[in-house]
Amino acid sequence: MMTVSAKDVAALRARTGAGMGDCKKALEETGGDIEKAIDHLRKKGIAKADKRADRVAAEGQIVTWVADDASLGVMIELNSETDFVSRNEEFVAVATLVARHLAEDTALDAVAEITADHALLGKPWHHDQSLTLGEVVKQTAAKTGENVTLRRVARIVTRGAVGFYRHFNGKVAVLVEVEGATGPAAAALANTIAEHIAAGVPVVPLAVRKEDVAADIVARERAIYADQAKESGKPEAIIEKMVAGRLDKYFKEVTLLEQPWVRDPEKTIGQIVQETPGATVKRFVRFKMGDA
Repeated sequence: MMTVSAKDVAALRARTGAGMGDCKKALEETGGDIEKAIDHLRKKGIAKADKRADRVAAEGQIVTWVADDASLGVMIELNSETDFVSRNEEFVAVATLVARHLAEDTALDAVAEITADHALLGKPWHHDQSLTLGEVVKQTAAKTGENVTLRRVARIVTRGAVGFYRHFNGKVAVLVEVEGATGPAAAALANTIAEHIAAGVPVVPLAVRKEDVAADIVARERAIYADQAKESGKPEAIIEKMVAGRLDKYFKEVTLLEQPWVRDPEKTIGQIVQETPGATVKRFVRFKMGDA
């Protein structure tokens, strides 16, 4: 039997909430593969689900900017090494300027992870054409004495409305695009949904509707439910119904439109959307500091 590291055991425990002994055994039985170990624990009923994605050690600020007519929304994550620097007024001001800078980049309508050689860093700084975005980030690092990086950005352009929600400490923020409706009512709806997604109750949604959930995720859940159901010893036809039922429950938990609204669990987000004539939710982006 292979020897597993204490670091991997701790990482598995953080993601599943299972006991150290169970985590160690699961890693030993799966050759040290954390993803397989998670599935192993879930099949055994020891862990209900993967608590979170891999985390990165980072502080900083997540900043949003939305146009007055709600036709454009931007969100950026600017990282620092310490919380002390992330709360500095100058650092917050730079993060806000970066968001406003990205609003001017008409070529971008997507979510982008920013690597050291990303093209966005080489573009002229909107607030001072003699500088590039990358140079501004480096200047901020020099002033703070810490490693400062622009980690990821999101920019949404719409004919409907973009709504946003940003937690007061700058650690969680969300953009939501609503189509089929415009004006204050559509913007208010998008803001309401963004607040719900930011709260992450009951869980952070994976997609707007079940058809949008990635096929590999659905296949993984189906396999786990099938293995659990087979242990009941029931006939195959019954097992298939059990799996279908558990998948249906899963979709209600992880798809935005089927989730109970955080402010009134008697209503689903889908029902909230229907209260604004013609409106549909096209997409959303959620940034949480430290999440992959």
